Parts: sequence; C-alpha cells; structure tokens
Amino acid sequence: DLWHIRTLEVTPMKVILLLLALVALGQSFVLLPIRPAASPTILSDVKVAVGEGEPIESALRRFKREVNKSGHLMELRHRRYFENSQEEKKRKIVQARNRKRMERLSKRRMSNRT
Repeated sequence: DLWHIRTLEVTPMKVILLLLALVALGQSFVLLPIRPAASPTILSDVKVAVGEGEPIESALRRFKREVNKSGHLMELRHRRYFENSQEEKKRKIVQARNRKRMERLSKRRMSNRT
C-alpha cells in the first residue's frame, strides 16, 4: 500500500543517525533546505568539515550546533502536520512575542550585572 510509504515519520534522531553514518564512512554531505527555492523561507546549507584525526564526537557536536542554528529541525517539526496560513501566523506571533520577552529579560539581566 503506497499510503504506508508516505507516512514514514522522519524524526530528528533519524536524521542525526543518518548523518552520523555518513560522517563515519568519511563521506562529505550538505543538508539542503526543506522548502523549494521559490519559497519565502530560505534555509542555509549546513556544512561541517571533519578534520584529519578529529574525533567523531566533536564533529557531530559541531554539526548538531550548526543544524540547530540553521532551523532545519524546527522546520521539520512544523511540517510534521499541515498548518494553514492562519495557524502559521498565530504561531509566528507567539514566537515573536516569546523572542521579545527573552530579549527584554536578557537585557535586564545584563543591566543588573554592572
């Protein structure tokens, strides 16, 4: 049944394990954006150069940090279920509100430090 093939769940852990296997095999890789290039949200490619004799743990740690900064996993999380434009607007408003709140809190903390 084709429906079962389409409903395979892609979890962040599966993505990390796949990329870990690529690094272990010595393959270089580039994580491409999820959305097509014509979409308004363009995510940058994630590239991690593994040095000669570098431990795999440190390369994986750098890779995970870069993936988190690029927003690929958040995009995957939001695309797990369909989200219409109204829900997307609401979510972005809440995210902006939380981001502003965190900026205010960090600014207040920094002013209290001096």
